[in-house]
Amino acid sequence: MFNRDIRRTPLYREIEAHFTNLYRPGSGLIVDGADLTAAPGGRLATFTGFRLESIEGPMASRVCLADLDTGHMEIITAGPHNDRLPRWSPDGGYLAFLSDRAQRGRCQLFLLRTDRLREVVATPRLDGTAEYLAWSPSGRQILVGVAGLGADLAGIQGGGRTAEAAEPLPSWVPTMHTGDAENLWRRIWVHDLAGGGSQVLSRPGLNVWESTWCGDGAVAAIVSDSHGEGSWYRARLALIDLDTGREKILYRPADQLGWPAANPSGRQLAVVEAVSSDRYLVCGTVLLLDPATGTARALDTRGVDVSWVTWRDDDRLLYAGHRDWETVVGEYDLRRDAAVEYWSSTELTSGAWYPTVSPIGESDCLMMVEGHLRPPEVVVVRDNRCETVLSLGHPGAAEEAARAGHMHPAHWTAPDGLEIHGWLVTPDGERPFPLVTVIHGGPVWANRNRYYARLVNAQPLVSRGCALFLPNPRGSTGRGQDFARLVRGDMGGADVHDYLSGLDALVQQGIAHRDQLGVTGVSYGGYMSCWLITQDSRFAAAVPISPVTDWCSQHFTSQIPDFDALFLEDDPSAAGGLYYQRSPVMFAGRVRTPTLILAGEMDQNTPPSQALAFHRALIESGAESVLALYPHAVHGARSFPEVVDSTTRQVDWFLRHMQISRPQNPR
Repeated sequence: MFNRDIRRTPLYREIEAHFTNLYRPGSGLIVDGADLTAAPGGRLATFTGFRLESIEGPMASRVCLADLDTGHMEIITAGPHNDRLPRWSPDGGYLAFLSDRAQRGRCQLFLLRTDRLREVVATPRLDGTAEYLAWSPSGRQILVGVAGLGADLAGIQGGGRTAEAAEPLPSWVPTMHTGDAENLWRRIWVHDLAGGGSQVLSRPGLNVWESTWCGDGAVAAIVSDSHGEGSWYRARLALIDLDTGREKILYRPADQLGWPAANPSGRQLAVVEAVSSDRYLVCGTVLLLDPATGTARALDTRGVDVSWVTWRDDDRLLYAGHRDWETVVGEYDLRRDAAVEYWSSTELTSGAWYPTVSPIGESDCLMMVEGHLRPPEVVVVRDNRCETVLSLGHPGAAEEAARAGHMHPAHWTAPDGLEIHGWLVTPDGERPFPLVTVIHGGPVWANRNRYYARLVNAQPLVSRGCALFLPNPRGSTGRGQDFARLVRGDMGGADVHDYLSGLDALVQQGIAHRDQLGVTGVSYGGYMSCWLITQDSRFAAAVPISPVTDWCSQHFTSQIPDFDALFLEDDPSAAGGLYYQRSPVMFAGRVRTPTLILAGEMDQNTPPSQALAFHRALIESGAESVLALYPHAVHGARSFPEVVDSTTRQVDWFLRHMQISRPQNPR
């Protein structure tokens, strides 16, 4: 589809009808959830619920309250924009949450008394936008992480910027980049419940990426000396004194850090260290630190790459993560110095990005789980099984799921003998199938058995008889840190053969048709989609989304130059080095695969110039290429109606170039 406006085409209307049935815009229906946590006492739970107000607008979020005994759910906040991240006070008397109700995109801290849940109380205005909050163990204070207006956002947050201050300036006034603007820092604020005031805790010149209480008198924080997103890759763990605001460095990691969590007394501090390609996508080894001495040791979590930690009490650390194809929930008991697993599953997983979990009482857990054909639902994990409390499914989602195929684990052997894992989605019908390889971002992340709707092109392709291949090559999580580290210094090297050998195996098994292969992916998946078609001619169609195509220009135009320096382990000024050798644009002359490239003009992670350069290089070499740039999109199309438009273009591209026959009535 080469036209700019495709809204009147039959395929666009089909795809729009699919999303309308899936999300029921304007109905007020909550169709997804996150940030699930139980109230003290364990009878009630809150979460951030998402609903689509209009097919012409973004998702909106509200604070939802669920009764764990009856399964009854109600929406307890009214927006008008986004209310999110509800957190109970330790005594259960208050519920704190973040909202941009006063100014879209600029979240502030709000409070609800649990005996008057409709009476929202605003706290003093914070200088920036609030990103997270945490109650002190005593419940007297609330810690709030605040990003300055215009600060960088992580890739999974969209790779753009936080809302910027409105300035009544003429349109010709330039945008300024200085590298040290005061408004770009992330700082810690502390709100005093009794006094009603809020004040900054962290000092100027210290950027705080994540933080948590460490007892009532200190805060543990992941910090750097620069506000740029790239400096996160070199962040360390600090302890900040509540009275003086001074910090001491507790731990300098070899890799990256995430999810700090201290026990209620503040005597033990847990943090996850892992080789990581994105902030908030930290999944690896749990470290236990003594805040007094900084002494750290790794906990044995039985081969689980951990993506979330939270304390049940002073001696028990609850964790969630994944191992091979499994999502796992376990607990580390410091008294016995051993881990016990509560639950694991290959059919279900938790968390839209990585598994999360919340404790209930002495032994139970609360999760938001999902599976390929199972929409998100609130469950209680009790006695090694999931008990469903509330499903966010509805008849429309079930109708669409009936055409989403079946998901299975897959494994094969790479040319160097390494076993590689992944997932396969197959439609009904006779083999071999046309097959699209969907490459995950990162590269340090992993495909899991997630709800099909999270992969926006999945059902529209599968319903037309196309299979999907979702590999987890070397560099993916769930196989331990040594496996994840294999991609360091070798992006676009051995992992290329992990994908190609998987396709060889699927063709040999009669699952995939050798002449009907496509490839797509977002971010690193976009890069690899471009790179593969310069290295191998088997693909009939490619759709890179938000790709990197020139590592040298990526280094100097992206918000995360530390990423490519870390993962290429090279210098962009080294002539002929990996920055040149692994850049698809340098080898575009080899490509004969028809290529549709999608990118957002507001993307700072992989700037749109990356997509434009590859498109023009392909055109110059005589290859068929189309580039679609979305003016308001960031890292991947995330808001409606961009999602409908981009999905329509992807599906059309694969149907035409892979010669997939279109059923008369795919819906």
